[in-house]
Amino acid sequence: MTEERPSPSGVERVIPQATVTRLATYLRVLSILADEGVLIVSSEELATAAGVGSAKLRKDLSFLGPNGVRGVGYDVARLRAKIDSALGLDRGHRVVLAGVGNLGQALAGYGGFARRGFTMVGLFDSDPARVGTDIDGLTVRHVDELAPACRELEATIGVIATPDEAVHSVAEQLVSGGVECILSFSSMVLDVPEHVEVRRVDLAVEMQVLSFNSSRNLSEPTIVTAPLTSTARLGRSHGPRIAGNPSPANSSTRNGSVIAP
Repeated sequence: MTEERPSPSGVERVIPQATVTRLATYLRVLSILADEGVLIVSSEELATAAGVGSAKLRKDLSFLGPNGVRGVGYDVARLRAKIDSALGLDRGHRVVLAGVGNLGQALAGYGGFARRGFTMVGLFDSDPARVGTDIDGLTVRHVDELAPACRELEATIGVIATPDEAVHSVAEQLVSGGVECILSFSSMVLDVPEHVEVRRVDLAVEMQVLSFNSSRNLSEPTIVTAPLTSTARLGRSHGPRIAGNPSPANSSTRNGSVIAP
């Protein structure tokens, strides 16, 4: 049993954006497997659980260097750690959230972020009725304090869950506060410096994509896949460099939707 061949040494491989998206899916799968006590998973099991082909999975994982052992599979803990490093999760992230309405409160109370290396450190809003209230141990501060608070809290990611009319001013404050990664739940396109990464979650667009996929599936024959085995039951670090920003016309751009092609 020999270890899979690594990619050419000495060359920093650029990870395509679509692969980055799938790596996040593999990480979720591996986390579930680890919780179930699974130590080794084959490429076929991991691919099936992640909803991709095994050849595509192996190609994606090749960007991380040698991983599995032929005839044995992947060490769950080791592969999980390598993907953590590639996605920059091994250093952890400190998150601030602007807008604590219904969506913002749901995001602030979601416990899954902490398990994936994201710590919510600050909540902000402009509504006097919300400022000063406590949400999961964090006191909501006025949004006017956002920029200095980002520096004080050493925030690395800013989440915008405000009405559209406030999105641009909030983004400006996040950038002023040194935040270089922004996740926005608004359809508004943000004008930010080139070094700031922006991801937009437009729920209407996502539902339109679902509608399209549903319509297409109705016109295609149903394909029955093999059942999952018990071991695949699911429902800036020193890692490889992520590919540069693609064209703004592409839906997976730095200022585009979270849906990747």
